[in-house]
Amino acid sequence: MSFAFIFAGQGSQSLGMGKEFYESSSKARQFLEEASEACKLDFKRLLFTENEDLNKSEFTQPAIVLNSFMAYFALLEKKPDLKAKFALGHSLGEFSALGINKAFDYTHALKLVRQRGLFMQEDCAKIEASMMVILGLSDTQVEQICQEAQNEGKKIFAANYNCEGQIVVAGLKPDLASFESIFKEAGAKRAMLLNMSVASHCPLLENASNKLCAELEKVLKPSFEPVISNVSAKAYSSKDEALTLLKLQLTSPVLYKQSILNVENEVDFFVECGASVLKGLNKKITTKPTYSLTNPSEIDEFLKVL
Repeated sequence: MSFAFIFAGQGSQSLGMGKEFYESSSKARQFLEEASEACKLDFKRLLFTENEDLNKSEFTQPAIVLNSFMAYFALLEKKPDLKAKFALGHSLGEFSALGINKAFDYTHALKLVRQRGLFMQEDCAKIEASMMVILGLSDTQVEQICQEAQNEGKKIFAANYNCEGQIVVAGLKPDLASFESIFKEAGAKRAMLLNMSVASHCPLLENASNKLCAELEKVLKPSFEPVISNVSAKAYSSKDEALTLLKLQLTSPVLYKQSILNVENEVDFFVECGASVLKGLNKKITTKPTYSLTNPSEIDEFLKVL
């Protein structure tokens, strides 16, 4: 049987995530401790105790990727020979996919995404940025309304193609708010501003993209196992491709729905490490099953399927 590993992005964080893996898997526990030392971050505190940092991008992003890796390590501890045909992720999750497919070292992945979160915060600190989820409209309808907004000089961009009838748009908060009624008049079941202060996957993050690309240049390996790009929805496996695609990743929409549709005929199922967000989206995209691994018992249940 062939399958793809999938990894969730920002917004999937929750206090206590990864704790059961930390307590039950020596490999997961060892990696958290190594990561804390390498990144000069107390990940045990960040993930397992009440704190204000978990929802700040520069800490959220490495915390989510670390949790994904811990789930992956806990799985490999029980099934060392398990090998996926592809790996892919939603936004930040693409970096988890790159990490497990050996595009860079695991600790480099955590340092990179911490910088990514910081660069994103810096780009949006001087502007009132946000994102809005649109439910019930087609891709074309959302794209047309975004184009109308841009023609009026407003900053509104399609950012995440999550599944049929669910798109997230990004831009300036006042511009998004001014178009809320227009999305609803077009037939949207919901047009709701999200509690976010960054506008991911749109041209407002061009500076962050350039700075991240400079960091990627230092740590990317010449080649690695295939990862599906958020930008192209196609596989890539070399440093040159990665530099091109990851430079575009912060300023281009996430083609998650398209990515799943492009690979569904090449795999028998999907495996989500550390979260269950994408499992929910996949139910609306594909008939292929998705197994989410958020605790040791889910790993045990999944292994019975193999």
